[in-house]
Amino acid sequence: MTHETRSTCCYCGVGCGVLIAHDQERITGVRGDPDHPANFGRLCTKGASLHLSARPESRLLHPQLRSRAQDGRRGAPRRVLWDEALDHTAQRFAEIVRAHGPDSVAFYLSGQLLTEDYYVFNKLAKALITTNNVDTNSRLCMSSAAAGYKLTLGVDAPPCSYEDMALADCLFIAGANPAVAHPILYRRIEDARAANPKLKVIVADPRRSETAAQADLHLALKPGTDIALYHGMLHVMIAEGLLDEAYIESHTEGFDALRKIVREYAPDTAAVLTGVPTADIVTAARWFAQAGAALSLYCQGLNQSTHGSHNNVALIHLHLATGQIGRAGAGPFSLTGQPNAMGGREVGGMAHLLPGHREVANPDHRAEIARFWGVPWLSPRPGLKAIDLFAGLKRGHVKAVWIACTNPAQSLPHQAEVRQALAAAELVVVQEAFADAETLRYADVILPASTWGEKEGTVTNSERRISRVRAAVPPAGEARADWAIACDFARRLGRELGLLAADALFDYPDPEAIFDEHRRSTEGRDLDIGGLSYATLERQGPQQWPYRVGASGGTARLYTDGRFETPSGRARFVPCRHQGTADRTDTAFPFALLSGRMRDQWHGMTRTGTVPRLFNQEAEALLRLHPADLRQIGLDEGGLARVANGRGSIIVRVKGDAGMRPGSAWLPMHWGERFMSSAGANVLTPASVDPISGQPELKHAAVRIEAAALPWQLAVIQRVSDATAAAALAQARQWLGRFSYAAVSFHGGKRPVVILRAAAEAAASPEMLAELDQAFGLERPGGLSYADPARGVAKRAALDNGELTAIRLAGETLASAWLPETLAGAGLDAAKLRFALAPIATPPADLGPPREIVCKCADVDRQTLVAAFAAGESVAMVQERLKCGGYCGGCVPDLRRLHGAAQAPAVGQAA
Repeated sequence: MTHETRSTCCYCGVGCGVLIAHDQERITGVRGDPDHPANFGRLCTKGASLHLSARPESRLLHPQLRSRAQDGRRGAPRRVLWDEALDHTAQRFAEIVRAHGPDSVAFYLSGQLLTEDYYVFNKLAKALITTNNVDTNSRLCMSSAAAGYKLTLGVDAPPCSYEDMALADCLFIAGANPAVAHPILYRRIEDARAANPKLKVIVADPRRSETAAQADLHLALKPGTDIALYHGMLHVMIAEGLLDEAYIESHTEGFDALRKIVREYAPDTAAVLTGVPTADIVTAARWFAQAGAALSLYCQGLNQSTHGSHNNVALIHLHLATGQIGRAGAGPFSLTGQPNAMGGREVGGMAHLLPGHREVANPDHRAEIARFWGVPWLSPRPGLKAIDLFAGLKRGHVKAVWIACTNPAQSLPHQAEVRQALAAAELVVVQEAFADAETLRYADVILPASTWGEKEGTVTNSERRISRVRAAVPPAGEARADWAIACDFARRLGRELGLLAADALFDYPDPEAIFDEHRRSTEGRDLDIGGLSYATLERQGPQQWPYRVGASGGTARLYTDGRFETPSGRARFVPCRHQGTADRTDTAFPFALLSGRMRDQWHGMTRTGTVPRLFNQEAEALLRLHPADLRQIGLDEGGLARVANGRGSIIVRVKGDAGMRPGSAWLPMHWGERFMSSAGANVLTPASVDPISGQPELKHAAVRIEAAALPWQLAVIQRVSDATAAAALAQARQWLGRFSYAAVSFHGGKRPVVILRAAAEAAASPEMLAELDQAFGLERPGGLSYADPARGVAKRAALDNGELTAIRLAGETLASAWLPETLAGAGLDAAKLRFALAPIATPPADLGPPREIVCKCADVDRQTLVAAFAAGESVAMVQERLKCGGYCGGCVPDLRRLHGAAQAPAVGQAA
């Protein structure tokens, strides 16, 4: 019998509601919750495939311990019982704390933990161990946004709501690509533009992203020049009398000091600094200031910078100077990257915070929380933020680290340093749900955690809306809830340290008891949720904070009365100037490497990387370059490039993109060494941080790009079943280190396909090819082969009842362009196999070109769309007929781009 459980998506900060279909033991499906106010039933491709990531084959199912050799190297993990794992960990933590003090241990958490998980870990570190060394991967994505709000408005509180997108007259999108990273929010933008044709959309982004391509005005600024752009806009507003002087006078302070700085950024000067035409800066300023309501949306492009806090501040200045805040359709709105980055900050789960938006540095706040928790003292010593935490681990100041629900061996910058730190640590505990995260190889203790569909608690999305997360099925194997693991460990550690209060401090029967304590810690604070409870959330649905005692509902907008959470009650203008990027391009490293997100993958792919169909958009990491740069480097489309700087080098395949600024390149941040023969983009990114927020500059690195001389190519393609896909991918991964370049991936369809692509300086030996054949099931009797030793070509195919099941293409790999889709679909019979094994592998005539899927939700390909637009259909007509763009909306920018291309006159034809 099928049941449905209402819960929340575990991906981005949009916080979409989902309905999980299950039989009380297995998750069988998922759909959007039509009653959830964040998404009203819509889901993106990632959210719509959540049930496909719930298979046990990719999960950690049992606790494990590793022993160390005399030289310190970690051995193979062995399965143990929970008691042994936690007793061992408590003993080791206690030994280290007694020998080196509380600050010799640290916790590194995640914006994907639930609020209740975060709360317990924070209390464990700060109340029991008395260290503030608790930080989170939210430091990598949202800390500069939080700092920007606190510097200007007084507290870390986005003042807007999603409904403001429909009420704005001008949308200013900066350092964000919501069409890809927040597709459900982008659907709201599309809806708003349809309802209000006069709505102006401005996008500030160094590249012509999917969002920028649909904007009324694209400000293609140079990386790191955000402040110069906003100051240039503010200069125009001042010069043309576009300020709200009454608002500035009544509700702000510090504008005169900023006005003096902004005089230096006349539009012509700002144009030189940013690369944005003067006229476009002026237009953007006028549209913003003259709008009835101006709303800004921003994300990692602003935050992930060595001046990310001031990037945020400079954008917020535009709102304060024009009174575009505290009312419908207006305000500065940061888009959260992770599902619960905000919830973690609410409970104080960062190195500088305490519960309820209190500060470690504030003695009154420390005393208040010490009384609340019933402990005598909280440490005033600042905790180590993420980058400093791992630097301390490498230097030996930090001896032990507990990592929960995050993968720093892929996600942190300057990966060589991070991996050295993990290797040097005396004790690494990794609490994780998925079995193949890169960080696991450094773990001394491995603790299996429950995950989406198995968890109970709450999360807070980008608009301050708290939603319930509910369990549909029991945890897989012996996995346990994150909060329960932390509480169990805390009680054991308390006994080891002789702290008898630990049993009472962590005596929570369920997540609701934790939430109730968290709720009480917020009373009287800016985020007061004293009137909220699980019962209220059950009865009223998701609610926005503050939700004070006696309230009948949440608060949609903040600062409607013009009073701010500062000592004076006024918002603050903060002096700041243009600074540039941490890495500067020069003759040695002339390219600016940018990083960002893809539509169908999530973070380090520990979850999405288990779902074959999510690879169909792109099967490997692709470096996007302007076509002119490709020609200058001497690369063809699909060729291999070596990207390098002083921190390391990687080899990736290239793709031409006319939307790139010449001299810049773009690489997705998701791919790591589980899918390619390097640790990905973060091998190259610097560990330089914003001095205020501690957030690293993950968005930019100066690099050298050159053609990689790897003429010999290999592709192995294997058709597998859903049940064997995880094991087959793990087998393919064993080959990543055997070639100068290699990548593994899936292709989804009726049956999944596993793909290994590789390249090398010279042909592989016959012995290596034989080993490959053995690994991929190509040595079975009855197979076919073709060889041309003179050309270095060797091909082999395995058949099952006359149908191709696996093929190895060495030296000539053209068939790898069309075989994955063919094998994942109807398959390829023996009669057509000759086309793959031919000396030059052209596809069968009746096969047609490979389908390039544009809309995964409705399974609509590029060829179908091009034909429809060529026949004169509009975007709306195609959406109505084929249903594409009507689900998650992630393909809408592609639909508009293809329609525009169909309408453009041919070369030499009059417009």
